[in-house]
Amino acid sequence: MTTHLSPAEARARLKELTVVDVRSPGEFAAGHLPGAYNVPLDQLDRAVPVLRETTGDGDLLVVCATGPRSEAARTRLAERGVGAAVLSGGTNAWSEEGGDLELSAGGGRTPWDMNRQVRFAAGSLVLLGLLAGRKAPKARLLAVGIAGGLVYSGVSGSCGMAAVLGKLPFNRPDDSAIDATIEALRDR
Repeated sequence: MTTHLSPAEARARLKELTVVDVRSPGEFAAGHLPGAYNVPLDQLDRAVPVLRETTGDGDLLVVCATGPRSEAARTRLAERGVGAAVLSGGTNAWSEEGGDLELSAGGGRTPWDMNRQVRFAAGSLVLLGLLAGRKAPKARLLAVGIAGGLVYSGVSGSCGMAAVLGKLPFNRPDDSAIDATIEALRDR
């Protein structure tokens, strides 16, 4: 089974694929592949039984913004006996190549996408460390620590700050939303 699909390959097979978007609910609401189901990465284990029942080998496409979270999801699913492919480059590559993104219904304000939240938090903390460092030089260590974390994030492809921000209430799904998604997958 192919483990990665380009946006063009995914677009050609979209009607036959079950698309699971593993981003936070706010990111999903801001734009997702047509017909995608939102199962945030930290809730994926709850959906494994229904994914195992309802998808055949090669029929599941896992998506995130750029690829690392969906690759982690694909690996986790494979360990549990569920085959899946990853959308290479995620929703960013999908939209850059002309793919349409759906917005979630509901109309209200949605949280910023995770990359924007990380940039805002990291920039704010660096600025705070530098400003506070004018009065207390040791406060500059906050800026150094954040900079080190960003370098590690760039090298490793993982982001500890995104993991922490993902736990904030506006980034977390409520249990009823996950239950509804699992039921929708079951009824598919």
